[in-house]
Amino acid sequence: MTVDGSNLLVVSGLSLLAVVVLMTLTALVGRRQGRVSVVDTAWGLGFVLVAGVAAVAGHGSGPRRLLLLVLVALWGLRLAWHMHRRNSGKGEDPRYAEMLAEQAGNPTLVAVRKVYGVQGVSVWFVSLPIQVSAAAGGGLWPVAALGVLLWATGLTFEAVGDHQLARFKADPVTRGTVMDRGLWAWTRHPNYFGDACVWWGIYLVSASAWPGVLTVLSPVAMTYFLVFATGARLLERHLAQRPGYATYRQRTSYFLPRPPRGPWRAH
Repeated sequence: MTVDGSNLLVVSGLSLLAVVVLMTLTALVGRRQGRVSVVDTAWGLGFVLVAGVAAVAGHGSGPRRLLLLVLVALWGLRLAWHMHRRNSGKGEDPRYAEMLAEQAGNPTLVAVRKVYGVQGVSVWFVSLPIQVSAAAGGGLWPVAALGVLLWATGLTFEAVGDHQLARFKADPVTRGTVMDRGLWAWTRHPNYFGDACVWWGIYLVSASAWPGVLTVLSPVAMTYFLVFATGARLLERHLAQRPGYATYRQRTSYFLPRPPRGPWRAH
């Protein structure tokens, strides 16, 4: 269970280059469309791109490189398509608009520094387990199997949560009210919780071979983004004034799923 240091440098360098190219293209598209929220689509694609680079350029365990490519591609492509459909034809996301409005200077340069640059670095850092794994030898497959199980749990939470929310918003009867059904009765952010599980699962697959275990800060960083930085915490600031949300917060877990306090509506 060793790692090829020179191959790791190649994989990491190519991964960084791929992310820079992707975020540059995304910034150009965002400028043309007049909104930086296009980066939400590029976020998932960035990880797929890194996984593809790692699978092709890596010299480590072939089956594990292929496994990680499949896991990341299924997650990333689904997320990218979901974000594209959600944002298509709409204006700027209020969260990005608020973030950019607070910064003085050229809007394009601010967007590059505060959004595209930050997300590009984040993609590269969070994907370190994939990069390291691509240059590592054989590992402990029971650990990798546990990672796949956690990944599957996370993808289910994320995909089902997004689907339930989309149906809820499309229903004229419930439009404008607080989503408190299905998985959303167990956690206020099932999609973000699922995201965290996905990346802890990917980390476990990488950690099945040395030195993948050392990349633990990557899933920690992703969890921090989802819980405290650009994910749940920021979203709740915009939902706090919505009628009924205070009551929803009192009976529903913030992040980790647990049975709701009070009646639970399955549909």
